[in-house]
Amino acid sequence: MSKDATRLNLVAAWRESTVFTEAERAALALTEEGTRIADAHQGVSDQTWAQVREHYDDDQIAALVSLIAMINANNRLNVIVRNPGGSYQPGMFAGMAS
Repeated sequence: MSKDATRLNLVAAWRESTVFTEAERAALALTEEGTRIADAHQGVSDQTWAQVREHYDDDQIAALVSLIAMINANNRLNVIVRNPGGSYQPGMFAGMAS
């Protein structure tokens, strides 16, 4: 398994994993805390914001927040239209590039 595949497979266990940089861990914490709406999570903690600010500038934070919002919107759309996760097949969008 390649290094990239290992890291991808460990995203779900990012807190317990040692393969992510401190900047990546801050971005993952922001994503997790910004996503946990349904279980009455309190939002993004001051500690996570401090970690994010330590590693990213304002433009990068805006990009991260935008990406997190897009991921969440896509996940919710898939739930609404009953599109199961994991239906992607490698190469299925190759024809779209031309």
